[in-house]
This record gives sequence, C-alpha cells and structure tokens, in this order.
Amino acid sequence: MAFTYPALDQDSLRGLTVIDLTRLFPGPFCTQLFSDLGARVIKVEPLDGGDYARWYPPAQCEGEDGYGEFFASVNRGKLSVAVDMRKREGLDVLRALLRRADVLVEGFRPGVMEKWGLGVDELANLNAQLIVCRITGYGQDGPDALVAGHDLNYIARSGALGAAGKPGVPPLPLPFQVADLAGGALYAAFGIMAGLYRRVKTHHGCFVDVSMTEGAASLFGPARAGRFSGPEVGEGLLSGANPCYRCYLTHDARIVAVAALEPKFWSAFCVAMQRPDWLDAAYDPSRASEVEAAFAATHSDEVRSRFHGVDACTEICRTVEEVLADDHLRSRGAIDDVRGCVVPPTSRHASRNQHVPRLGEHTRLVLRWAGIPDATMAQWHAAGAIGESGPGCD
Repeated sequence: MAFTYPALDQDSLRGLTVIDLTRLFPGPFCTQLFSDLGARVIKVEPLDGGDYARWYPPAQCEGEDGYGEFFASVNRGKLSVAVDMRKREGLDVLRALLRRADVLVEGFRPGVMEKWGLGVDELANLNAQLIVCRITGYGQDGPDALVAGHDLNYIARSGALGAAGKPGVPPLPLPFQVADLAGGALYAAFGIMAGLYRRVKTHHGCFVDVSMTEGAASLFGPARAGRFSGPEVGEGLLSGANPCYRCYLTHDARIVAVAALEPKFWSAFCVAMQRPDWLDAAYDPSRASEVEAAFAATHSDEVRSRFHGVDACTEICRTVEEVLADDHLRSRGAIDDVRGCVVPPTSRHASRNQHVPRLGEHTRLVLRWAGIPDATMAQWHAAGAIGESGPGCD
C-alpha cells in the first residue's frame, strides 16, 4: 500500500507545552500558531486586568475577566493563568510552570525578566531544555533596546514605510501589522521550531532574540538588495512607477492591481484592454497616465469580465466581505465562519478550538498539572498571588 503524506493537524504539536507571557498581538499570534497545531499554550496574565488586548472593543464576553474580539482573534484554545508576578509567590508560580515547559515566549522590555531573577542564565539552570524566545521592538541589546514603540514605529525604522508613499505625502499606516506579525511573530515561530530541532540533536535549550524592527527590515531587504527602489520614493521596478506594476482606479472607484511584470503577462494585459499600442509601454513611466485614463473610463464589472480567465496578473482589490466569500479560499477550507477570518495556512487542517479563556479560568487546572498541591495553591491565593474565574463564553 502506497504511503500518503498526511496534512498538519491538531495533533502535530501535541505534547509540547508553551508558556506565553506576551500581550497584545505579536507574541499571542505566534503562540496561537502553536495552539492550533495541538500544543498546550499556557497564557500567564497579570492578575489585575490580564492582557491589555482583553479590553479592546468590541466586547465579546463581558465582566472583569472577559474579553473583546481583538483578544479572541489570537488567544483561542489557550489556557489562562492569572498571576501577580510582583509578589514572591507569583514568581514561584511561574518557576513551577517553566520547570515543566518546552518553550517560553515573552515580550517584555530587556531587563524585566532579569529583574525577576529569570534571565537566560537563571532559566537555563531552571530548565536546561527550555527554548526561550524574546520578542521586542529593537532586540535585547544595542543603544535603542529600551526604546518604546509599536508596529508603525518599527516599519518606519525598517525603511519600508517611507518607501510606501509619494514625495511630500505622508504614507498611511498599513492595514495590518507587518512588523508585529511577519517581522515578529512569524520569525519567532520559525526560531522556536529551529530551537526545538536543535534540542533534538543537543538535548539543550537555546535563546531566540527577535527584533521586530530587524524582522521588518529583512522583509524589505530584497527590494533594496535588488535595487528595485530608486533614489526617490515611487521610482523603481516594484515601486509603482511603471505601468506594468501599479494600482489603478476604475470609473466606479474600485482599485485594480496590475502586476504584469513579465512580457507574456503584459502582452495578455494589453490584449484584454484592447490596447496593442501599449506593448512597448510596460517599463515606461511616462505612459502610466494612459493606462490610468483607460481604467478611469472603465467600470469594474467590465474589468472583471475582460480579465476573467486571462493570465495577466491583474486583480480587483477585494473588500473584507469579498475575501470571506471568496470561492477559491472556501474550496480550500481557509475560511473560519465562526470567527469571520482567514485561517493561517499551517492551521487549515488543525484545531478549530474556538474557546477563548476568561482571565484566570484555568489557574487551578494548570497548577495541578504543574504538580502544585491544593494547600500551596490556597496559600498563594490567600497571598493575592493567583486568581481564578469561571468558564468563558464561546
């Protein structure tokens, strides 16, 4: 009987335990990828309010231990433990969890974990097989390591944001967080998996230092290295100067993305637009206004009709609603109708556990898993170091 490759599924990372000390978006998105593939992800949250993202509107689950849609989008299927790490007992809780964990993901500014007595050296002594991943804006060292920032700052420092606009016009923030998600979360997940493979060979853990600024800059790097961006914004092969690679506005204000870089695609584009006189215009910026005028006089329905079945690398920009209704994505099982989102490619055949935890919902369950006696838990609770709540709402 021939062997058939199975797809990644909800058992792919079963048996792996990840401690998630992160908040907001980059770290939680990273650990969500692990949760989707079956890892036990324990989200350790501050006792007084939890992850800040819990309170971003709109609300999904009310109450002091509730959450909103933003939080729910990257924390489904996780276990929540509420801990006050300002207390000695709270740090004892964290140490108990780390002794049994495979991975730690944290996103504090450099020095916070060291202040708690949990720097990389202390963590190595606590659990020599632990993979420690630290996600920050600018890395663990260097002159700007302690500078505060968010995604917009990181892509500004990377050079990508400044290259996205036109001379004299400030670019708008991108509609999704490139540095947070691609430069941070995805590089973190890759680094963790590399560390786990390294551990198979060496039987020791390792330290992964992820700078979101460096991650974003590396994504922008191929454009710089290939000299695709000219000395001025808007110049270069992939910067929107050439007619064959830019966006156009239709008569009914829909945006058309044209990426007909290769001659065969540009030729097909010219045929579809019924403009054989454009065949030599693909890389001539002075001819872009002609293409712009043609689209401005054409309704999007006609554009859709002209390019249907035509291999010309030309697409009408979709709205969010259109993406969620996309026949191709639905045929591949990529749409999660419950959450109204597109599932990450590696999670398509994995867990669809939709349960989002209330703050501290699994404190007692997780501490029992870590081997903490009920009497000790009672002492920690009395000391205000841990908290718990009832079940969440799905």
